[in-house]
Amino acid sequence: MKVYFDNAATTPLDPEVFEVMKPLMLDMYGNPSSTHAHGREVRTKIEYARRTVAELLNTVPAEIFFTSGGTEADNTAINGMVNAYDVKHIITTSIEHHAVGHTVDKLVELGKVKTSYVELDAQGHLNMDHLEELLKNNPNSLVTIMHANNEIGTKNDIEKIGEMATEYGATFHSDTVQTMGHFKHDLKSLNCQFVVGAAHKFHGPKGVGFLRVCNSRKIGRFIEGGGQERNRRGGTENVYGIVGLAKALELAYAHMDEHRNHVQSLKDRMIEKLRANFSDIQFNGDINPESSLYTVLNVSFPPHENNGMLLFSLDINGISASGGSACSSGANTGSHVLNGIKADPNRQGIRFSFSKYSTAEEVDYTVEKLVEILSPVAV
Repeated sequence: MKVYFDNAATTPLDPEVFEVMKPLMLDMYGNPSSTHAHGREVRTKIEYARRTVAELLNTVPAEIFFTSGGTEADNTAINGMVNAYDVKHIITTSIEHHAVGHTVDKLVELGKVKTSYVELDAQGHLNMDHLEELLKNNPNSLVTIMHANNEIGTKNDIEKIGEMATEYGATFHSDTVQTMGHFKHDLKSLNCQFVVGAAHKFHGPKGVGFLRVCNSRKIGRFIEGGGQERNRRGGTENVYGIVGLAKALELAYAHMDEHRNHVQSLKDRMIEKLRANFSDIQFNGDINPESSLYTVLNVSFPPHENNGMLLFSLDINGISASGGSACSSGANTGSHVLNGIKADPNRQGIRFSFSKYSTAEEVDYTVEKLVEILSPVAV
């Protein structure tokens, strides 16, 4: 059996998404910046996609800018605010995705900003009192805190964070890559000036995403070049990617409750079976359905001689999982997220992440193979 449990890294492309992309790959090949009929035909597809995304997120098309993905969108929001508004202080956490964490580190290295890190508990939840204290003591800050952690699944209350940031005059950017397409976002009621999406996290194509820039924030050009994306991001648009993104988000919203119930049932099933088979199992992050990302389950197995080879052993058995963010592949320093919540360093953490295509049979097979790999009983 082949099992794919690395959907937090990327998801399979939905066939319906591919079908709407094909004409843009084969037949509608005009440059959308051209004024002739071929170009105008393609331009209408981009603007229809922009309207679709805006309507789903309850905002206006003028606030949606298409990018190459979540990393570019995060970089643009953070650097754009620092440069356009002379921001000198950033409030963040130690467990942000590297698209945020490394961007902030670079700004500190260049001497442009100082940084404060919000205290976290053992599940990765924010100390909201500490966040408020940091906001009080550092006016005109940029708050950059993710909606849900990509490695451990702990979800933050971005509504409350946004309200607090607004109260103290801060700007709020949230990396919403893992929740976009899995939870509904009402941007008109959310006090969050920057949110991001990456199509391949919700069964769209790789290499395309978007940044929502609230009309109250006017940041500079993202990429120098032509006048694309309302003169903010130069370069010919990834047209079929943009169209695919909009279709994938549309499908995600249309079937969100159905898919959430299905995926949550798989996560619950794996938790139950792991507990039944391993007396000393630990789960990293919050696993409460009300305060966690239903697509992600991070597990620390009891110390065992096979721990160091666990991912390899799973792969040999046809099971694809990960030790953390795909963007950290090859790193030998351990997960910065697990380090950030002070998880037991003697236990190997494995991230299983599910999608609408995952099945109960795959969960059962995976647990069965884990029992085989980690037998005899862990010592």
